[in-house]
Amino acid sequence: MTVDMYNQSAFLVIKIAYMYYMENYSQNEIAKALQISVTTVSRMLKKAKQEKIVEFVIRDPYVECISLEKKLKDTFGLKDVIIAPGLAVEAEDGNYLSDEESAKKLVALEGARYLQRIIKKNDVLGVTWGSTIYRLINYLNPAQKVDAAFVTLHGSIACCRNELDVRTLVLRMAKAFSGTHYYLLTEALMSSKKAADIIKQEKNNKKVFQMFENINISISGTGSFYPELNSVLAKQEFMSKEELGWLQEQSVVGDIALRFFDKEGKECKTEIADRMIAIDFEQFKKIDTKITIASGGYKAHTVLSALKGKLIDVLIIDYQLGQRIMELYRAETTE
Repeated sequence: MTVDMYNQSAFLVIKIAYMYYMENYSQNEIAKALQISVTTVSRMLKKAKQEKIVEFVIRDPYVECISLEKKLKDTFGLKDVIIAPGLAVEAEDGNYLSDEESAKKLVALEGARYLQRIIKKNDVLGVTWGSTIYRLINYLNPAQKVDAAFVTLHGSIACCRNELDVRTLVLRMAKAFSGTHYYLLTEALMSSKKAADIIKQEKNNKKVFQMFENINISISGTGSFYPELNSVLAKQEFMSKEELGWLQEQSVVGDIALRFFDKEGKECKTEIADRMIAIDFEQFKKIDTKITIASGGYKAHTVLSALKGKLIDVLIIDYQLGQRIMELYRAETTE
Protein backbone atom coordinates (compact mmCIF):
# COMPACT_ATOMS: atom_id res chain seq x y z
CA MET A 1 0.00 0.00 0.00
CA THR A 2 1.09 3.55 -0.58
CA VAL A 3 1.43 6.32 1.99
CA ASP A 4 -1.60 8.13 0.43
CA MET A 5 -3.88 5.23 1.26
CA TYR A 6 -3.02 5.50 4.96
CA ASN A 7 -3.53 9.24 4.88
CA GLN A 8 -7.17 8.69 3.90
CA SER A 9 -7.94 6.66 7.03
CA ALA A 10 -8.93 8.86 9.95
CA PHE A 11 -9.88 5.74 11.90
CA LEU A 12 -6.34 4.37 11.54
CA VAL A 13 -4.94 7.55 13.08
CA ILE A 14 -7.40 7.29 15.98
CA LYS A 15 -6.71 3.57 16.45
CA ILE A 16 -2.93 4.05 16.54
CA ALA A 17 -3.21 7.02 18.92
CA TYR A 18 -5.48 5.06 21.27
CA MET A 19 -3.22 2.02 21.31
CA TYR A 20 -0.13 4.13 21.94
CA TYR A 21 -1.38 6.65 24.50
CA MET A 22 -4.19 4.76 26.24
CA GLU A 23 -3.18 1.12 26.03
CA ASN A 24 0.61 1.72 26.28
CA TYR A 25 1.55 -0.35 23.22
CA SER A 26 4.99 0.38 21.81
CA GLN A 27 5.30 1.59 18.21
CA ASN A 28 6.79 -1.76 17.21
CA GLU A 29 3.86 -3.65 18.78
CA ILE A 30 1.32 -1.44 16.99
CA ALA A 31 3.07 -1.93 13.65
CA LYS A 32 2.99 -5.70 14.08
CA ALA A 33 -0.66 -5.77 15.22
CA LEU A 34 -1.88 -3.58 12.32
CA GLN A 35 0.56 -5.02 9.77
CA ILE A 36 2.07 -1.66 8.89
CA SER A 37 5.57 -0.23 9.19
CA VAL A 38 6.96 1.48 12.31
CA THR A 39 7.54 4.56 10.14
CA THR A 40 3.83 4.70 9.35
CA VAL A 41 2.95 4.38 13.04
CA SER A 42 5.25 7.29 13.87
CA ARG A 43 3.77 9.38 11.06
CA MET A 44 0.20 8.64 12.19
CA LEU A 45 1.01 9.64 15.79
CA LYS A 46 2.40 12.92 14.49
CA LYS A 47 -0.76 13.41 12.42
CA ALA A 48 -2.91 12.75 15.50
CA LYS A 49 -1.22 15.69 17.24
CA GLN A 50 -1.33 17.96 14.18
CA GLU A 51 -5.07 17.41 13.71
CA LYS A 52 -5.70 17.74 17.48
CA ILE A 53 -7.07 14.23 17.77
CA VAL A 54 -4.60 14.00 20.63
CA GLU A 55 -3.82 17.03 22.78
CA PHE A 56 -1.43 17.32 25.71
CA VAL A 57 -2.17 19.53 28.67
CA ILE A 58 0.25 20.33 31.49
CA ARG A 59 -2.10 21.43 34.24
CA ASP A 60 -1.59 23.97 36.98
CA PRO A 61 0.43 24.16 39.15
CA TYR A 62 2.88 22.24 36.95
CA VAL A 63 2.91 24.61 33.98
CA GLU A 64 3.37 27.57 36.34
CA CYS A 65 6.58 25.96 37.60
CA ILE A 66 8.03 26.03 34.07
CA SER A 67 7.10 29.70 33.65
CA LEU A 68 8.61 30.60 37.02
CA GLU A 69 11.77 28.65 36.25
CA LYS A 70 12.35 30.72 33.10
CA LYS A 71 11.73 34.02 34.91
CA LEU A 72 14.21 33.20 37.69
CA LYS A 73 16.81 31.86 35.29
CA ASP A 74 16.64 34.87 32.97
CA THR A 75 16.41 37.47 35.75
CA PHE A 76 19.42 36.28 37.72
CA GLY A 77 21.52 34.62 35.01
CA LEU A 78 21.43 31.20 36.65
CA LYS A 79 22.75 27.97 35.16
CA ASP A 80 19.71 26.02 36.27
CA VAL A 81 16.50 26.43 38.25
CA ILE A 82 14.42 23.55 39.58
CA ILE A 83 10.94 24.31 40.94
CA ALA A 84 9.15 21.74 43.10
CA PRO A 85 5.36 22.14 42.68
CA GLY A 86 3.28 22.76 45.79
CA LEU A 87 1.77 19.32 46.31
CA ALA A 88 0.63 17.47 49.43
CA VAL A 89 3.06 14.73 50.44
CA GLU A 90 1.95 11.64 52.33
CA ALA A 91 3.93 10.71 55.44
CA GLU A 92 4.83 7.15 56.45
CA ASP A 93 1.90 6.98 58.89
CA GLY A 94 -0.61 7.69 56.10
CA ASN A 95 -1.28 11.29 57.13
CA TYR A 96 -0.17 14.26 55.07
CA LEU A 97 2.81 16.44 55.97
CA SER A 98 2.39 20.14 56.74
CA ASP A 99 2.92 22.55 53.84
CA GLU A 100 6.40 23.42 55.16
CA GLU A 101 7.48 19.81 55.62
CA SER A 102 5.91 18.79 52.31
CA ALA A 103 7.80 21.53 50.45
CA LYS A 104 11.08 20.62 52.13
CA LYS A 105 10.65 16.97 51.18
CA LEU A 106 9.84 17.77 47.54
CA VAL A 107 12.78 20.17 47.24
CA ALA A 108 15.14 17.60 48.78
CA LEU A 109 13.97 15.00 46.25
CA GLU A 110 14.56 17.40 43.34
CA GLY A 111 18.00 18.22 44.77
CA ALA A 112 18.95 14.55 44.95
CA ARG A 113 17.87 13.87 41.38
CA TYR A 114 19.65 16.97 40.08
CA LEU A 115 22.90 16.05 41.83
CA GLN A 116 22.72 12.54 40.41
CA ARG A 117 22.25 13.96 36.91
CA ILE A 118 25.28 16.25 36.97
CA ILE A 119 27.85 14.46 39.13
CA LYS A 120 30.74 12.81 37.30
CA LYS A 121 34.05 11.13 37.92
CA ASN A 122 36.73 13.26 39.65
CA ASP A 123 34.28 15.94 40.78
CA VAL A 124 35.02 17.50 44.18
CA LEU A 125 31.84 18.40 46.03
CA GLY A 126 31.65 20.80 48.95
CA VAL A 127 28.88 19.97 51.44
CA THR A 128 27.26 22.01 54.22
CA TRP A 129 25.10 21.01 57.16
CA GLY A 130 21.30 21.24 57.32
CA SER A 131 17.97 19.43 57.49
CA THR A 132 17.28 19.77 53.75
CA ILE A 133 20.71 18.30 52.91
CA TYR A 134 19.90 15.48 55.33
CA ARG A 135 16.65 14.77 53.49
CA LEU A 136 18.38 15.03 50.10
CA ILE A 137 20.83 12.29 51.05
CA ASN A 138 17.92 10.03 52.00
CA TYR A 139 16.73 10.23 48.37
CA LEU A 140 20.08 9.42 46.72
CA ASN A 141 20.14 6.20 44.71
CA PRO A 142 22.92 4.01 46.20
CA ALA A 143 23.15 2.10 42.92
CA GLN A 144 24.78 5.11 41.22
CA LYS A 145 28.51 4.79 41.84
CA VAL A 146 30.74 7.78 41.09
CA ASP A 147 34.43 8.14 41.88
CA ALA A 148 34.12 11.64 43.33
CA ALA A 149 35.35 13.38 46.49
CA PHE A 150 33.08 14.93 49.12
CA VAL A 151 34.40 17.64 51.43
CA THR A 152 32.90 19.55 54.35
CA LEU A 153 32.84 23.30 53.75
CA HIS A 154 33.02 24.12 57.46
CA GLY A 155 33.49 22.72 60.94
CA SER A 156 30.84 21.24 63.22
CA ILE A 157 28.01 23.17 64.84
CA ALA A 158 27.55 22.25 68.49
CA CYS A 159 23.89 23.29 68.61
CA CYS A 160 22.65 21.09 65.76
CA ARG A 161 21.53 17.48 66.03
CA ASN A 162 24.16 14.84 65.30
CA GLU A 163 22.38 13.52 62.19
CA LEU A 164 22.47 17.04 60.72
CA ASP A 165 26.15 17.59 61.48
CA VAL A 166 28.21 18.24 58.37
CA ARG A 167 30.65 15.42 59.19
CA THR A 168 27.81 12.90 59.34
CA LEU A 169 26.28 14.25 56.13
CA VAL A 170 29.46 14.22 54.07
CA LEU A 171 30.18 10.66 55.21
CA ARG A 172 26.70 9.51 54.20
CA MET A 173 26.81 11.31 50.84
CA ALA A 174 30.18 9.82 49.98
CA LYS A 175 28.92 6.38 50.99
CA ALA A 176 25.83 6.74 48.77
CA PHE A 177 28.06 7.38 45.73
CA SER A 178 30.90 5.09 46.86
CA GLY A 179 33.20 8.12 46.78
CA THR A 180 35.80 9.41 49.24
CA HIS A 181 35.10 11.87 52.06
CA TYR A 182 37.08 14.52 53.90
CA TYR A 183 36.00 16.58 56.90
CA LEU A 184 37.31 19.13 59.37
CA LEU A 185 38.01 17.68 62.82
CA THR A 186 36.93 20.76 64.73
CA GLU A 187 34.08 22.93 65.85
CA ALA A 188 33.18 25.76 63.48
CA LEU A 189 33.50 28.85 65.69
CA MET A 190 36.68 29.42 67.66
CA SER A 191 37.17 31.74 70.64
CA SER A 192 39.74 33.90 68.85
CA LYS A 193 41.44 34.46 65.50
CA LYS A 194 44.66 33.07 66.97
CA ALA A 195 42.92 29.83 67.97
CA ALA A 196 41.34 29.57 64.52
CA ASP A 197 44.69 30.06 62.78
CA ILE A 198 46.23 27.28 64.87
CA ILE A 199 43.36 24.90 64.15
CA LYS A 200 43.63 25.58 60.41
CA GLN A 201 47.29 24.52 60.45
CA GLU A 202 46.56 21.13 62.05
CA LYS A 203 47.57 18.44 59.53
CA ASN A 204 44.12 17.04 58.68
CA ASN A 205 42.40 20.43 58.66
CA LYS A 206 45.13 21.96 56.51
CA LYS A 207 44.58 19.23 53.92
CA VAL A 208 40.85 19.99 53.81
CA PHE A 209 41.47 23.73 53.41
CA GLN A 210 43.79 22.94 50.51
CA MET A 211 41.04 20.85 48.93
CA PHE A 212 38.74 23.89 48.95
CA GLU A 213 40.71 25.12 45.92
CA ASN A 214 39.62 22.04 43.93
CA ILE A 215 35.90 22.09 44.73
CA ASN A 216 33.90 22.47 41.52
CA ILE A 217 30.41 21.81 42.95
CA SER A 218 28.92 22.90 46.26
CA ILE A 219 25.54 21.99 47.70
CA SER A 220 24.12 23.98 50.57
CA GLY A 221 21.05 25.36 52.24
CA THR A 222 20.61 28.90 53.58
CA GLY A 223 19.97 30.31 57.02
CA SER A 224 17.65 33.30 57.35
CA PHE A 225 18.23 36.30 59.65
CA TYR A 226 15.66 38.61 58.04
CA PRO A 227 12.85 39.50 58.45
CA GLU A 228 13.00 37.06 61.38
CA LEU A 229 15.87 35.23 63.06
CA ASN A 230 15.18 31.75 61.71
CA SER A 231 18.77 30.59 61.31
CA VAL A 232 20.05 28.05 63.81
CA LEU A 233 23.26 30.09 63.89
CA ALA A 234 21.37 32.89 65.66
CA LYS A 235 20.94 30.67 68.72
CA GLN A 236 22.98 31.41 71.84
CA GLU A 237 24.38 27.86 71.72
CA PHE A 238 26.33 28.97 68.66
CA MET A 239 26.99 32.68 69.19
CA SER A 240 26.49 35.18 71.99
CA LYS A 241 24.02 38.08 71.92
CA GLU A 242 26.98 40.40 71.49
CA GLU A 243 28.21 38.49 68.45
CA LEU A 244 24.71 38.45 66.97
CA GLY A 245 24.56 42.20 67.58
CA TRP A 246 27.72 42.71 65.54
CA LEU A 247 26.12 40.93 62.57
CA GLN A 248 22.88 42.88 62.92
CA GLU A 249 24.87 46.12 62.86
CA GLN A 250 26.17 44.95 59.47
CA SER A 251 22.52 44.35 58.36
CA VAL A 252 22.89 40.56 58.14
CA VAL A 253 20.22 38.87 56.01
CA GLY A 254 21.42 35.28 55.84
CA ASP A 255 24.20 32.74 55.99
CA ILE A 256 25.57 30.21 53.54
CA ALA A 257 28.39 27.78 54.35
CA LEU A 258 28.67 29.58 57.74
CA ARG A 259 29.45 32.88 56.03
CA PHE A 260 27.14 35.83 56.69
CA PHE A 261 25.90 38.26 54.05
CA ASP A 262 23.80 41.43 53.79
CA LYS A 263 20.93 42.53 51.54
CA GLU A 264 23.23 42.87 48.52
CA GLY A 265 24.85 39.48 49.08
CA LYS A 266 28.08 41.01 50.37
CA GLU A 267 29.93 39.55 53.34
CA CYS A 268 29.19 40.98 56.79
CA LYS A 269 32.73 41.66 57.94
CA THR A 270 32.96 41.23 61.68
CA GLU A 271 35.61 39.50 63.76
CA ILE A 272 33.42 36.36 63.66
CA ALA A 273 34.63 35.78 60.09
CA ASP A 274 38.24 35.49 61.30
CA ARG A 275 37.22 32.99 63.99
CA MET A 276 35.15 30.75 61.69
CA ILE A 277 36.54 27.45 60.47
CA ALA A 278 34.94 27.45 57.06
CA ILE A 279 35.63 28.13 53.41
CA ASP A 280 36.44 31.79 52.76
CA PHE A 281 33.57 33.90 51.42
CA GLU A 282 35.37 34.93 48.22
CA GLN A 283 36.68 31.41 47.73
CA PHE A 284 33.13 30.08 47.96
CA LYS A 285 32.02 32.51 45.25
CA LYS A 286 34.65 31.07 42.88
CA ILE A 287 33.18 27.55 42.97
CA ASP A 288 32.01 26.77 39.43
CA THR A 289 28.59 25.31 40.32
CA LYS A 290 27.06 26.52 43.57
CA ILE A 291 23.80 24.67 44.23
CA THR A 292 21.41 26.10 46.82
CA ILE A 293 18.34 24.20 47.98
CA ALA A 294 15.71 26.00 50.03
CA SER A 295 11.98 25.97 50.77
CA GLY A 296 9.43 28.22 52.43
CA GLY A 297 8.39 31.75 51.46
CA TYR A 298 9.97 33.17 54.63
CA LYS A 299 13.42 32.61 53.06
CA ALA A 300 12.69 34.88 50.09
CA HIS A 301 14.70 37.88 51.37
CA THR A 302 17.68 35.64 52.12
CA VAL A 303 17.69 33.81 48.78
CA LEU A 304 17.14 37.05 46.83
CA SER A 305 20.14 38.62 48.58
CA ALA A 306 22.27 35.56 47.82
CA LEU A 307 21.22 35.77 44.16
CA LYS A 308 22.19 39.44 43.98
CA GLY A 309 25.59 38.59 45.47
CA LYS A 310 26.18 35.80 42.89
CA LEU A 311 26.34 33.20 45.65
CA ILE A 312 24.08 30.83 43.70
CA ASP A 313 24.46 29.20 40.28
CA VAL A 314 21.76 26.55 40.57
CA LEU A 315 18.59 27.20 42.56
CA ILE A 316 16.35 24.36 43.75
CA ILE A 317 13.26 25.64 45.56
CA ASP A 318 9.53 25.20 46.02
CA TYR A 319 6.97 27.17 44.02
CA GLN A 320 5.90 29.40 46.93
CA LEU A 321 9.47 30.55 47.57
CA GLY A 322 10.08 31.18 43.88
CA GLN A 323 6.96 33.32 43.61
CA ARG A 324 7.92 35.36 46.66
CA ILE A 325 11.45 35.97 45.35
CA MET A 326 10.10 37.40 42.09
CA GLU A 327 7.57 39.56 44.00
CA LEU A 328 10.33 41.06 46.14
CA TYR A 329 12.56 41.60 43.11
CA ARG A 330 9.83 43.38 41.16
CA ALA A 331 9.01 45.55 44.18
CA GLU A 332 12.68 46.59 44.51
CA THR A 333 13.18 47.35 40.83
CA THR A 334 10.01 49.44 40.50
CA GLU A 335 10.63 51.67 43.52
